[in-house]
Amino acid sequence: MNSLIKRIKYFFNAIFGQQLKKRKMINLILFGPPGSGKGTQAEMLVEKYNLLHISTGDLFRYEIGNKTPLGVEAKSYMDKGELVPDSVTIRMLENKVNANSEVGGFIFDGFPRTIKQSEALDAFLKEKGTSVTGLLSLKVDDDELVSRLLERGKTSGRKDDSNEEIIRNRIAVYNNETAPVYNYYNEQGLSAYINGVGTKDEIFASLSEAIDCYS
Repeated sequence: MNSLIKRIKYFFNAIFGQQLKKRKMINLILFGPPGSGKGTQAEMLVEKYNLLHISTGDLFRYEIGNKTPLGVEAKSYMDKGELVPDSVTIRMLENKVNANSEVGGFIFDGFPRTIKQSEALDAFLKEKGTSVTGLLSLKVDDDELVSRLLERGKTSGRKDDSNEEIIRNRIAVYNNETAPVYNYYNEQGLSAYINGVGTKDEIFASLSEAIDCYS
């Protein structure tokens, strides 16, 4: 009887153990300054790797638009011109992750932006038995970004896409805020720069190659 049980366990591990390994979650932090093409690439990565794209901007719009408790709390800070505390943003993200446990992983876009947020994300994923797979940062020079955003501004209707001074300030803020986060994950061997100039298929191929190297 014991021998039969051992054989059953052996075949279970041999067959299903491999399937579980293949189902290892891919949790990407997709970085890139405004105009780097993150949105386009995220859509393609979602399709290929069965991931869920989580944008902090979308989270805020959903929570505030639906007047959820977190949305109401976030809006109370925004109405006073104050920054929304990390704790609120993190809870929004946790709710989104917990509601989509069936996906193969997540693309975090716009989060984390600070070391504190990075540590909170790591702790949350650890509780769920997973971790950050890698941070991929799309690298595009400032002049190219300005050109792209000014062109986008012709149709987007966004005022911040139509003023070069504002655009350059947004890029500077991004560079100053995100460098520590890149270095935080780079110390763990998880960060990589990806050339963000080229056709969308060329950039996608570079991202996919990097992701496949993580697994």
